[in-house]
Amino acid sequence: PNAPEKCAASPSGFQWFDLMDQTSDQILSKSMIAEIKLNKLIDEVKEKNDLSANEIVLGGFSQGCMISLQTGIKRKDKINSIVGFSGKIINTEHLSKNIISRPNVLLMHGDKDQVVTIDGLLEAKDFFYKNNYPIETKIFKNCEHRIPTEGSSLGLQFIKKHLY
Repeated sequence: PNAPEKCAASPSGFQWFDLMDQTSDQILSKSMIAEIKLNKLIDEVKEKNDLSANEIVLGGFSQGCMISLQTGIKRKDKINSIVGFSGKIINTEHLSKNIISRPNVLLMHGDKDQVVTIDGLLEAKDFFYKNNYPIETKIFKNCEHRIPTEGSSLGLQFIKKHLY
């Protein structure tokens, strides 16, 4: 799904929460509201399609990756996987206290991303390592803030490997 709000920084885009001129506490607070919305959607999709949590994969780009990580790892019913592009963990301290389930995770990022820098992936990788949580990562050379074709293919392969 698209995020529920129009994006102030990019009028043709959508956002889960505003990142502009916000403190880290404000961002965390707004992300938790977004998390409630995403959890509600996941529950509706499960019910409408008679799916178990293990048949759900979350995927997201930028903020979509951020909210997918936060939501998927905190769910009581373990979803199958999270595929994230060009994102980061919103608040590592909050997430480390709230790891409830451990879905499969693939994070991908471009090394030339100036919107969400590669540090976001490196910090997430370190976070998961410190929490004994194996994940897969891929860094794309000469790639800015976008999803390269190779990323789409790798994401699909990852989903197929874990879902079927």
